[in-house]
Amino acid sequence: MILGASFDTPEDNRAFQEKFSFPFDLLSDPDQVAGAAYGVIQADKPYPARFSFLIDPDGKIAKVYDTVVPAEHPDQVLADLG
Repeated sequence: MILGASFDTPEDNRAFQEKFSFPFDLLSDPDQVAGAAYGVIQADKPYPARFSFLIDPDGKIAKVYDTVVPAEHPDQVLADLG
């Protein structure tokens, strides 16, 4: 399963999904609780750092991708799953 998350409201996320035909569900974290837990809050910016987390079947973080190039990232994740 692939999920995205942002600090935006559910309504803003829904509009983003519709506008860009975004194929994944987006979670809303406007209070930045999950962002703080995952360490993606940037003190000098109003948006989270773009990180990806590969979560194993037991719900534990198996890998952290702290540099994400969208065009290359799917191949990175698939290689790590393989």
